[in-house]
Amino acid sequence: MKISVIVPVYNEVESLEQLYKELKVELREYDYELLFIDDGSNDGSFALLQKLGVEESRVRVIKFRTNYGKAAALQTGFRRVTGDVVFTMDADLQDSPGEIKRFLKKLDEGYDLVTGWKKKRFDPLGKRIASRFFNFVTSFVFGLKLHDFNCGFKVYRKEVVNELDIYGELHRYIPVLAASRGFKVSEMEVEHRPRIHGKSKYGGERFLRGFFDLLTVKLITDYSRSPLYLFGGIGSIFTIAGVLIGLYLSYLKLFLGMPLGNRPLLFMSILLIMVGLQFFSIGLIGELMVNQSRKWSGDNKISIEKTIGFDL
Repeated sequence: MKISVIVPVYNEVESLEQLYKELKVELREYDYELLFIDDGSNDGSFALLQKLGVEESRVRVIKFRTNYGKAAALQTGFRRVTGDVVFTMDADLQDSPGEIKRFLKKLDEGYDLVTGWKKKRFDPLGKRIASRFFNFVTSFVFGLKLHDFNCGFKVYRKEVVNELDIYGELHRYIPVLAASRGFKVSEMEVEHRPRIHGKSKYGGERFLRGFFDLLTVKLITDYSRSPLYLFGGIGSIFTIAGVLIGLYLSYLKLFLGMPLGNRPLLFMSILLIMVGLQFFSIGLIGELMVNQSRKWSGDNKISIEKTIGFDL
């Protein structure tokens, strides 16, 4: 078994050498590779990583020209690892490489992805509250009972990372995306160490982006194969509301003789029906696009757990 460790790096020069030494000690019994993704650092992180890469053949380094974000760094790593088991962890030393063997034991219980749960966190109070709210909402929306979706310390079987396609800020929802593909997901309580060097790279703007990402993941996990279910449902609500208002106005006109030409409800009824029909149209166009993409791709991303007696 070969282990690959992906470490996204953004301005963590003070932590990298210690992290490398700890990983080297913990992985000495295994065949392994360390893949550092420098996400546009400007503090000398890449120079240090270059030095480590020259000294140790198991260290591989990729540098982005600019800061693309953690999702891009992870996706780049996923496409280049060669190990059978893949770890991801942050470069700030708050994740402890000493947990690696425990992760592997948990993986041996039959899971495909195990994510860390930072039960005791050494983060500012505001960040802890926001994280709990995020995890509660995500668990409620997707029905996946985890305590810490966004923990950077995870272990994957290689087939999981082969099927993941993350961008933007979707790294926060990796367990959801994996579970939607039929992979078995679990979590394990891990040690969360206080930050010694540097500062957190996450600001308040991530909460708004997180909300949009929640909608994106909900769409691609539940409705990507049948977009008409989503848009048709929304269109039905608007259309039915418009028709009911129209029937009410018709009753007023036919039975009570009330004039309708200047009533705002008439215009609302027309608007709701038009918007409902537009949502239906979007859903139908989405169905056509999905159908065409299946014809071109052969729907080759269907997860298959195993085959017996024949090769795919």
